[in-house]
Amino acid sequence: MGVTGNEHYASEDTSVNPKQKYPRRLFLKAAGAAALGASGMLALGGCATSYVVTNSSGSARPRLKAPANACDAHIHVYDDRFVMSGPKSLMPTHATVADYRALQRRNGTTRTVVVTPANYLTDNSVTLDAVAQLGLAQARGIAVIHPDVSDAELKRLHDGGVRGIRFTVFNPKTSVTKVEMIEPLSKRVHALGWHVQIHMRGDQIVEYAELFPRLPSPIVFDHLGRLAPAAGVNDPAFGIVRRLIDKGQAWVKLSGAYLNTKVGPPSYADATAVARAYVTAAPQRLVWGSDWPHPTEAHEKPDDALLFDLLAEWVPEEKTRQRILVENPETLYGFGKSV
Repeated sequence: MGVTGNEHYASEDTSVNPKQKYPRRLFLKAAGAAALGASGMLALGGCATSYVVTNSSGSARPRLKAPANACDAHIHVYDDRFVMSGPKSLMPTHATVADYRALQRRNGTTRTVVVTPANYLTDNSVTLDAVAQLGLAQARGIAVIHPDVSDAELKRLHDGGVRGIRFTVFNPKTSVTKVEMIEPLSKRVHALGWHVQIHMRGDQIVEYAELFPRLPSPIVFDHLGRLAPAAGVNDPAFGIVRRLIDKGQAWVKLSGAYLNTKVGPPSYADATAVARAYVTAAPQRLVWGSDWPHPTEAHEKPDDALLFDLLAEWVPEEKTRQRILVENPETLYGFGKSV
């Protein structure tokens, strides 16, 4: 998850608003169908023409067809059945598993990685429940824990499909975890075959550059590494991440284009340049994620079809897209293996 205010890179969102594109009566009909867990299609005159998803702008399907077993490697679930002890800011409504299934129908992905939001602190119940609903064959989880976590709890999380832990230290004032927790917890989870997922700004990656080579577990950098948009691949953090990738220690999530841009949609040209550089350098170390329900975007949600279609620009070769969407997630998260 990102942060608000000056630390969240501003971008102009020109995504289509379904309320503007369709008459109110038709929009309400489609929204109601999605809320009831229907197919997500809006039928006009008997023709399926629209897919409406909560926490997502637009209503068209992507032009890019997802391959079989394509994985969305970064989503969050917010479910009021579970007590939220953390900050209630950046909390989307209608962001349950049922709501997310509508996005799967729209984009065509079938595998999912659910990441515990900071709002739940270190209670990963909402993520375990989401993985169970989606099915262990099709879903994995990323937990948030502290160093005092018991071995029994780690086993429970592992049996529930968790394969990594996340450190969101982008904004230290509101962070659930701290940088000094990363190394000891990396040692704890390495024996389980888990990785550590890092959400830092590019300048923080530079500040803690000496930490990463010491970690025994694999590292996954969130959202393109959160490089400064004005610097792009010239951000010193890009070189640090690249060296870790070259040593076989790190992965990068091709996600959060709207978090790494000043250009904005539809091209996200600055984020696109960074994504292409990663793809050129190390396609074997990349996964893709939607970041649904886009908790940082409180006012206007991005168009998820547009975000998925960016892969056609970022990864022009179909074989490489297959690797990023299917084969790499199998390696990183263990899809296709018994839990």
